[in-house]
Amino acid sequence: MDRFSNVFERRKTRSVKWDMMEMIYQVEDASEILPMWVADMDFAAPDAVIDALKQRIDHPIFGYSYVCDGCKEAISNWLDKRHGWKTETEWMLFHHGVVPAIASVVETFTEKGDRVLITPPVYPPFFAVPERQGRVVVESPLIEQNGHYKIDVNDFEEKLKEGVKIFILCNPHNPGGTVWEEEQLLEIIRLCAKYDVLILSDEIHSDLVFPEHRHVPIAKLAGEDAERIITCVAPTKTFNLAGIQAATMIVTDEGKRLKLTENAMAHGQMELNAFAAAAVQAAYESGEPWLEELLSILSSNMDYAIQEITKAIPEITIQKPQATYLLWIDYRKTGLSESEAMDRLLTIGKVALEPGSKYGKSGEGFLRMNVACPPDTLKEGVHRFIKAFK
Repeated sequence: MDRFSNVFERRKTRSVKWDMMEMIYQVEDASEILPMWVADMDFAAPDAVIDALKQRIDHPIFGYSYVCDGCKEAISNWLDKRHGWKTETEWMLFHHGVVPAIASVVETFTEKGDRVLITPPVYPPFFAVPERQGRVVVESPLIEQNGHYKIDVNDFEEKLKEGVKIFILCNPHNPGGTVWEEEQLLEIIRLCAKYDVLILSDEIHSDLVFPEHRHVPIAKLAGEDAERIITCVAPTKTFNLAGIQAATMIVTDEGKRLKLTENAMAHGQMELNAFAAAAVQAAYESGEPWLEELLSILSSNMDYAIQEITKAIPEITIQKPQATYLLWIDYRKTGLSESEAMDRLLTIGKVALEPGSKYGKSGEGFLRMNVACPPDTLKEGVHRFIKAFK
């Protein structure tokens, strides 16, 4: 557990999380503010990944690179072992992150003015990427019950009837941490097939599922309808490699792969860089023991934060997520507006969280807290949070 106890100084390392708070939160001096917002971890990456990067650096020539068969096989083996999903390496296309992959899919398979369906509250790029491409974002808000979420099947179908071209699924869900059950995934598949809608499934948090729950890749359930599904996976959330920028699109349909490849060529997009490919292969081949240890730490961190915050502030409720390292904090009973809550956190508590409205109107009254940090950092963050609300 020692590797997850070390506190690293991340300021002045070009860290978005630590070095850009003045700009993000519009404060003059963020030097005393503790960041618990953007989804990267304050833990060192697995030794196997660091060793692989060092080995690559030891060769002093950094020419054009490609994703080798060994890297693809490592991804395929991981998906089979962790999720029971058998994939072919020929189904894989690569991009510099899940968000760029989402942008490519939206651009390739829709036209300006086409409708893209999302289920808020949800990861902000699901709104922003289609809108910036001139697409119409259609919302089917999730049903929230005591901090847990489910699809509103009736509303979902009504929105599909409006001529939706793509549905973007967050599986597991960010920010709520819900691991979708097979029944809901099968209903999504059925309805999207009925209305001929492409499913784009962001499964970047699929490895960060706690042992009492099980992630099910939606494509695994789809049978013949798997050809209408494009799944995005990445080791970047799992192994804290966001700055490495690497993601895989699993596309079973050859025609769709060809169209995505043509789109990539139109944008001059190349495959993963030499360092990303090395990191991806090492993470998937050797990172599992590190991940198992991480999940134990994250679960303990969540238990601590939930217990301390709700004990000190009974008006606040927090349901333990089934996945991710993100707490979705319900402060609606405090009576505070979002601007009041954020002001208290930044000026009194000196801690930065994400406001729920960032995830859509249905996220108002919630805050997202990142607890993927050493226990000492977490205790300080929880203390600051309580101070802000007390």
